[in-house]
Amino acid sequence: MLEGHGGNVFALAERLGCRPEEIVDMSSNINPLGALPGLIDHLRDRMDRIRVLPEVDGRAAIRALAGLLGVEPERVLAGCGTTQFIYTACAALASRRVLIVGPTYADYADGCRVHGIEPDFFLTGPAEEFAPDPERLAAALAGCDTVFLCNPNNPTGRLMAHADLVELCRSHPRVRFIIDESYLPFAPADQARGMAGCGLDNVLVLWSVSKIFGMPGLRAGFLVATPAVIDRFRRWMQPWCLNSLAQEAVCFLGANRPAVTAFIDRTRAYLAEEGEGFRRRLGSDRLTLFPSVTSYVLIGLPLDRRATEVCTLLGDQRLLIRNCANFHGLDERYVRIALKDAASNHLVARHLLAAVGAGG
Repeated sequence: MLEGHGGNVFALAERLGCRPEEIVDMSSNINPLGALPGLIDHLRDRMDRIRVLPEVDGRAAIRALAGLLGVEPERVLAGCGTTQFIYTACAALASRRVLIVGPTYADYADGCRVHGIEPDFFLTGPAEEFAPDPERLAAALAGCDTVFLCNPNNPTGRLMAHADLVELCRSHPRVRFIIDESYLPFAPADQARGMAGCGLDNVLVLWSVSKIFGMPGLRAGFLVATPAVIDRFRRWMQPWCLNSLAQEAVCFLGANRPAVTAFIDRTRAYLAEEGEGFRRRLGSDRLTLFPSVTSYVLIGLPLDRRATEVCTLLGDQRLLIRNCANFHGLDERYVRIALKDAASNHLVARHLLAAVGAGG
């Protein structure tokens, strides 16, 4: 089993001798407002769908997602989360040399290694607040045929400007750019312009309903690309990779577009207000809070504290945060916290300050 993922709420509950529901999981970067209203009831009313096989290729869900994104259904492929496409990308694209823009999600590198490819990395750092420099990144593309870029990035929360990204992709037509937009709906509306409609044949977009709609357990993800690229990935897909309830959920989203738009707007408004308060409460020369357009914040710890120690102290308070030491390019100086409800945000701020010796 690959070990690239973060906090384990079940392991912490076992250590503390409590139920997983008693842990405040702030390591999981899903929507703090929960699921789209009405979605859970919709799925509950359709539980009998598990008695029959789902649509083999998720065609109805594809049409629903295509409608949400404003693209043709022929340019969309459904999978068991975006993870399925990450792990088949190198084979489907016949990649030979892969560049990963980081520090970022570990599965991109793990997906390369499954196919015997050791990826190269373009790493940003704290000096530039983890923002990729387009000119330096362009220079790093020499010899590469495939690029993984998470935008906004996980765990840094940084968003590369749409115009810069389009220019980068347009200037390197022989390079396939896999742009993971799983967190783009969290970004402010004036910045949340995706690449699905950019018109460039070398751009592949990963789009997830897990994070923004609070349903990671359903494992529904999509690839948006040219029909020719979709055909290459389809050869690697297994039948029924999108289960019945996942398909029902995506179709519900597609049938309720005004509610989806309103929900995303409420989420952005909440994050703007709560994020500002969270940063204000954590204002201390003992902590460095890096800019983020998402629901999570990358935090630099003081030199005399280690992430493992800090995570353990907060875990003792039944607060689970993300130790970022296993992100390539980060180390024990960094943790990530995903915003939740106001009370939890207040609580984790107080205990984090105490853990780093910055007062109560």
